[in-house]
Amino acid sequence: MHDIRFIRDNPEAFDAVMARRGLEPVAAKIITLDEARRSAATAIQDAQAKRNGASKAIGQAMGQGDTEKAEALKAEVAELKQAMPDLEEKDRQLGEELKDTLARLPNLVADDIPDGADEDDNVEISQWGDKPTFDFKPQEHADMGPALGMDFDTAAKLSGARFTFLRGDIARLHRALGQFMLDKNTGEHGYTECNPPLLVRDDAAFGTGQLPKFSEDLFQTTDGRWLISTSEMVLGNSFREQIFEERDFPMRITALTQCFRSEAGSAGRDTRGFIRQHQFEKVELISAVLPDESEAELERITACAESVLQALGLHYRKMILCAGDMGATMMKTYDLEVWLPGQEAYREISSCSNGGAFQPRRMNARYRPEGAKKTEFFHLLNGSSLAVGRTLVAIMENYQQSDGSIAIPEVLQPYMGGVEKLEPAS
Repeated sequence: MHDIRFIRDNPEAFDAVMARRGLEPVAAKIITLDEARRSAATAIQDAQAKRNGASKAIGQAMGQGDTEKAEALKAEVAELKQAMPDLEEKDRQLGEELKDTLARLPNLVADDIPDGADEDDNVEISQWGDKPTFDFKPQEHADMGPALGMDFDTAAKLSGARFTFLRGDIARLHRALGQFMLDKNTGEHGYTECNPPLLVRDDAAFGTGQLPKFSEDLFQTTDGRWLISTSEMVLGNSFREQIFEERDFPMRITALTQCFRSEAGSAGRDTRGFIRQHQFEKVELISAVLPDESEAELERITACAESVLQALGLHYRKMILCAGDMGATMMKTYDLEVWLPGQEAYREISSCSNGGAFQPRRMNARYRPEGAKKTEFFHLLNGSSLAVGRTLVAIMENYQQSDGSIAIPEVLQPYMGGVEKLEPAS
């Protein structure tokens, strides 16, 4: 959500930022709506003042025995009362239109992100590690998966496309990854573990920006709740409608949850395998910080996600997203892309973003600067650390052996009861 005062004071700058997002100028429309809404509110205040004044004057006229004036004033009050509902409805409609217009606009973008239209214009920042080498042609995970317990057929019979049924040690490895990530984030990086709900109401989905514009990517229950597409929706909203003190910051929380996405905009993409699922697990990092600390916090949260990949020995690259490819609620985003030798391609495994005050403004989450009476909006950041299913895919493809087995990274072996290798079914 945007500060209407900023748009009124900086219309050209606001349109210039929206243009970087590929949008047409919108500041003039917003300002016109805002002026109309303010005029409607003023008309209501004027009508109320006239009504109150006339009501008071009726008593005075009656006391002076001037019945003619009293009757005229009564007629004026009746007319004002009759006009009030129309004035209030106009004010309500203009307010809703302005709110809806603002709610559908993306966040501002940071000055240092590159211009561009899509993922082809993202810029590589760095790489870590080396691509693995093989003395055989590496397979894609979808080809080796069934022999290891990655059952696509049973899942399709039960639930349809984009679901997977894991069995045996590969299911245990999937669980081990989530536990390892949580332990690393809480034990080494100072995040507080949470176990949040998986269903949210409209106001929570609005707070983190999934509503109203992106409802098609969510699943909705029969009672109107939404299944979370990321635990950002619940972790971020845990701060909603609260006022914190400056001394409370930074606040860092994490969770491992199931996530659910309709993948409405991904028809035909990644239909094979475990990459793009309707149901998946992800470890999320959320940081709430003071505004002047959010730039540094983005580097920190990204480093936390990178540390998981490094501990697993997975080669990856760090990308900064261009204005046209960045999520609507974020002002700056780094993507971490892991190397998948079976696909001979880099694939996104984490996004770490600074949303600034955009989401706190939508959820009315504020703080009181030390010594100040007026509250301000703090900044909210999020990062994937990591998408568990995609990390499993990366391990399968990077640690595959010529006999179809998968070597388990050393840091995961304690979570596997000492198992060092996934063996294919004979």
